[in-house]
Amino acid sequence: MKTLIAFSAFILIANISYSQERQRARDLGIKPGILAPGPLNAITDVEDVQVGHSTVIEGEHIRTGVTIIMPHGGDLFKSRVPAAVYVGNGFGKALGFTQIRELGEIETPIGLTNTLSIHTVANGITDYVLRQPGNENVRSVNPVVGETNDGWLNDIRARHVTMDHVFKAIESAKSGTVAEGSVGAGTGTSALGFKGGIGTSSRQLPKKFGGYTVGVLVQSNFGGVLTINGAPVGEELKNHYMASDIPYDVDGSIMIIVATDAPLLSRNLERLAKRALLGIARVGGFASNGSGDYVIAFSTSEDVRIDTRKNGSTQTYTELENAATTPLFLAAVEATEEAILNSLFMATTVTGNRGHTQQALPIAEVLKVMKKYNLIEK
Repeated sequence: MKTLIAFSAFILIANISYSQERQRARDLGIKPGILAPGPLNAITDVEDVQVGHSTVIEGEHIRTGVTIIMPHGGDLFKSRVPAAVYVGNGFGKALGFTQIRELGEIETPIGLTNTLSIHTVANGITDYVLRQPGNENVRSVNPVVGETNDGWLNDIRARHVTMDHVFKAIESAKSGTVAEGSVGAGTGTSALGFKGGIGTSSRQLPKKFGGYTVGVLVQSNFGGVLTINGAPVGEELKNHYMASDIPYDVDGSIMIIVATDAPLLSRNLERLAKRALLGIARVGGFASNGSGDYVIAFSTSEDVRIDTRKNGSTQTYTELENAATTPLFLAAVEATEEAILNSLFMATTVTGNRGHTQQALPIAEVLKVMKKYNLIEK
């Protein structure tokens, strides 16, 4: 057992080290869109948002994990954030979405994992909430969990994710730089013909449009025809859906988490979530029959915070008017597009279950394509 643990730790360290050698799309001169990113170009550019990972790599067959998004660092059950969900294609297993749609709020951390581990992650999140001081009499919790299927690289049927992995991801959640690529819930995923994973990006509006920030985190695991900043990369590399000389499974899924500090309630957050799906189209995804395409959007603004500790039967909110949402919509599209690209650029080649291997995006070849179409900043 000690040998196995040591071997697993070695693989994990090696994987993280290699991941650090990869570069994000923007660092290589690929800059989608017209809006500027935030300082970190990550979902954590939205103040108070925290992200944690638990990466599960063991032996030759286990390649999976958990990613946790904390809308803020306080007690989420008592200080809830307005939220919405939008389903582009419903071929997936999502937990907690109906209550978000009904009440327009999130009361727990958001979990991402593999398809057959969503219930374990939900149980872990529920335990976390029930253990919070002051929640001793709580009898109902709505854990929010999304998934994609990592069964190509991971022994998914064995369900190796445990409650301890969930607690580790929650405890490690922090602001600042977010690990990307083959980590957490993205450890065993594939996207657009290459190794997928966790990716993140942000956009910051000019002051004349409110100066608000929109941050996106994705768990990419879907198919299509890879397009980068308009360049037909998948076609040029002959690795895409309908390419005749390679096996290609176009089915899969994507989870998109959209955070903003703009004061939006659930109605306009759902409108924001819808726009994130356009970011999938910009990178060549088209929501195949077997793809689960889900978006969760929430606002961290104190102007719309839902405080269950307040007495009285009414609460007053200050929300942006409809006409002020357009710049936010553009930000959501651009940040989603770049988050997906970052999930590809930062992912490493992974070999896992039954010897299956998913190759990482060949960055040098991609850059040649980008230069061919004059779509890279030199």
